[in-house]
Amino acid sequence: MKLIFTLFLFLNISSASVVDEYLNTLAKEAKIENPSFSGFDLKRGEEIFTSKHIGKKGKEVSCVSCHGDDLSKASKNYFTAKEIEPLSPKANPKRFSEVKTIEKWLRRNFNDVYNREGTTQEKGDVVTYIINK
Repeated sequence: MKLIFTLFLFLNISSASVVDEYLNTLAKEAKIENPSFSGFDLKRGEEIFTSKHIGKKGKEVSCVSCHGDDLSKASKNYFTAKEIEPLSPKANPKRFSEVKTIEKWLRRNFNDVYNREGTTQEKGDVVTYIINK
């Protein structure tokens, strides 16, 4: 039991350091893009995550359409009905464990919902929202 707890704790710390590194990189980019940048905002991230838009398939969707309201629970893809593992890294330590994967899914999901890639500010706000859910 102690080994399982230690492993779980290590995975969460490892994931947290990857997210922190990614957010620090985004913050540096955001400051270059906008010198008045003052940090990422959970409330803006929530608005981005929950607001509905006509997505790339012509349907009104939001991130919640696939990931659900409770990010600690599995959900289903709105278009394919495939199961999606919990998005919250608190519930799913595999989430946010690699920068390359974080970037891939942010790019794909922004394109699905917004028909464009997210800005540096938007990505940071959304990640801030997700890791605090």
